[in-house]
Amino acid sequence: MADQADSKTDAKAATWPKAEDRRLLGQRISRLDGPAKASGRAKYTYDIKPPGMLWGKMLRCPHAHARLTALDVAPAQGMPGVKAVMAVQKPGAEIQWSFDEIAAVAATSEALAEAALKAIKVEYEVLPHFVTEEKLAAAPQVNPGKEETEGDAAGALAAAEVKIKGSYFAAPVAHNCMEAHGQICHWTEPDHLTAWCSTQAVSGAASQFAEGLGIPAANVRVIADYVGGGFGSKFNVDRWGIVCAQLAKLANAPVKIMLDRHSELAVAGDRPSAFAEIEVGAKKDGTLTAWTSKSWGSGGPGGAGNPPLPYVFQIPNRKHQHSAVPTHRASSRAWRAPNHPQAAFLTMSALDDLAAALGMNPYDVVAQNLSITGRLEKIYREELEIADQLMGFRQRWHPRGDATKGPIKRGLGMSLHTWGGRGHRSNCEVTIHPDATAEAKISSQDIGTGTRTVIAVVLADSLGLPLDAVQVRIGDSRYPASSASGGSTTVGGVSSATRRAALAALDQVFAKAAPELKAQPEELEAAEGKIRVKAAPDRSLTWKQAMALFGRSPVTATGANPGAGNLTDSGVGGVQMADVTVDVETGILKIQKMVAVQDCGLIVDLKTAESQVYGSLIMGISTALAEEKVIDPVTGMTLNHDFETYKMAGFGDIGELVVRMMTGPGYDERGVIGVGEPPMVSPLAAIANAAANAIGVRVPWAPLTPRRVLDALSTKGVA
Repeated sequence: MADQADSKTDAKAATWPKAEDRRLLGQRISRLDGPAKASGRAKYTYDIKPPGMLWGKMLRCPHAHARLTALDVAPAQGMPGVKAVMAVQKPGAEIQWSFDEIAAVAATSEALAEAALKAIKVEYEVLPHFVTEEKLAAAPQVNPGKEETEGDAAGALAAAEVKIKGSYFAAPVAHNCMEAHGQICHWTEPDHLTAWCSTQAVSGAASQFAEGLGIPAANVRVIADYVGGGFGSKFNVDRWGIVCAQLAKLANAPVKIMLDRHSELAVAGDRPSAFAEIEVGAKKDGTLTAWTSKSWGSGGPGGAGNPPLPYVFQIPNRKHQHSAVPTHRASSRAWRAPNHPQAAFLTMSALDDLAAALGMNPYDVVAQNLSITGRLEKIYREELEIADQLMGFRQRWHPRGDATKGPIKRGLGMSLHTWGGRGHRSNCEVTIHPDATAEAKISSQDIGTGTRTVIAVVLADSLGLPLDAVQVRIGDSRYPASSASGGSTTVGGVSSATRRAALAALDQVFAKAAPELKAQPEELEAAEGKIRVKAAPDRSLTWKQAMALFGRSPVTATGANPGAGNLTDSGVGGVQMADVTVDVETGILKIQKMVAVQDCGLIVDLKTAESQVYGSLIMGISTALAEEKVIDPVTGMTLNHDFETYKMAGFGDIGELVVRMMTGPGYDERGVIGVGEPPMVSPLAAIANAAANAIGVRVPWAPLTPRRVLDALSTKGVA
């Protein structure tokens, strides 16, 4: 029987090793699952095909607002290859968005399932709908939030030496995960379900299935070996997940329902829109004195979003009110740093316009006001200087409007941002085997961020073992529970739980090895593949010799986050700068260079941390240049519902990307903080400001498409 850590083990405060004792932490380590993904051996949910699997399809409503008046699924039943048919909603139901689910079928092929859907008879009473919230006055319903005030905003604005007023708009953006939402459901017993899911919440999905199906959570197993992206959209099982399990029960066979791209873009969520009217006042030296803003936006029937305005800068006299505008669109979902990209765009655009009115370099306006950014002031100052060194911002900046001849105009813009990122609740089980290999088990999933590698690095570094001596088992609800991957909380949660479990297991080994080494357990360390005395490294045991002291039994221990000792923290800052060119004849904006300077506390794997920032820049460039979910106001349908019409940036649009991670004294001591969210916040704001610097006029609506650039230039009299 394995030696088990007692309940007191985790009470010992855990710490991260000192910089000189880190062998793997903070190094550039390639993702352990890279070869499997690059070679195609990695099996995503879409690749799973249990014997006898059926294809599930959903009949969807074509109307944005309607009442279901009649539904007859009988014509689909008994069709060749059709094994199960069910109504999802009943006559009388009120449909609130287009492509909502009405009925479902399971058949032996996709083609037969599609044919069965066409046989179903359905009737609707079409009702009035509202899907375009750009003009607040046109909205049939508005839910104004509480007015937030600090100081005397109106008085300070009236007394301001310089002030500006502007309106800014950000369209809704889809998640566009490469792997669509979906799952395969298989009843292994009448009340036991196995579900392979593309999810950000393995542990949570098991509970959701159980609740939706009326079975014990212990009877549900959720598996997610590999996940093709989530970006905040895959926390829920969703209606189609429950329906998939119900079809599998009816058909007595495994059923797969994976959304097609049209359904994915129509109903699987998006980042809500954000619009704002803003006034800012300042002294002539750039000191911010006043802010007033009214913002609104929508993410579906309940409205959505509430960008924190003003963003980062706590201007002493401020007033803000946000209104949610209900629309007949599928509900929005979390989208990398929810509300922050919109807040950065709205705030930094206004501050950049203020800098132009002051005749000042926006760098100097930002630097002048860092004292009102709170506890991250020191971090922002350091990052701002480094970003300037990498971009040459102060040296190369020019007043608005590139005066050089020719249609190609160049400009610089900047933004800064913040995010939380504290580690979530997580549990880990570490087992050290007699052959001196170790493994960690956590139910958490890797949504493409490098979670497997992070856990392996922490485990190997903590035990003094090489990376090839450890294995990581994740993506299965049978493993110790871990919270969903969102809000940049995963790395802090899983690394802390792994560290505590590894140290707890190590304590057991030290207790056994100490008498052999004629030392006390606290005098030992695990390093270079050995258990040795710190003060006398020659007195040592190999890991195999140490494990032989346990006979043939492995050593097992558990660890959790939160737990004793501060291994994770919250609150990071970042600065980004953009260098762009704009062709004033065509309106085409191109990225020449992006600089991102970012902190995230103690870095576990520098390569994966940088990868997160590079990915954020690419995603941010795409949202700035092209991404916009377009809804037809007449039909309420999503118009750009595939990758041909929903435009995204390509490799030729990216430009040079420069990333600098902040590490060392002053940063590492904070512990591990997630970095998936924060670098996604500033790209749109920095690029929009760079465009204004290049052409001399604000393009107020994101994305900055060629048409919108030309429209802005026409107001200036250039185009």
